[in-house]
Amino acid sequence: MDPMTNPYAEWFEQLRTEYNEQLGAMPLPEGLPEHLRQLIQNHDEEAIQFMIKLAWQFGAQVGYAAGSREGGEQPAVVRPSNRVQA
Repeated sequence: MDPMTNPYAEWFEQLRTEYNEQLGAMPLPEGLPEHLRQLIQNHDEEAIQFMIKLAWQFGAQVGYAAGSREGGEQPAVVRPSNRVQA
């Protein structure tokens, strides 16, 4: 699928444009960039997708908690039946 016809890809590029500088200054945990590079070199798409799913889930939980704390409207969060807890 062409990235310009994929709504998610368009949204991701918009976020990257808006936050690239801010997030570029954010360090990742020691060893993570090297591990990710190795996954990419090994074409381990399953592991990379798993990492993205974890990040997405953690982000959704943080957003939900923030919305709950502020007393505003709570966003609808789809939670899988088998949740991962850190």
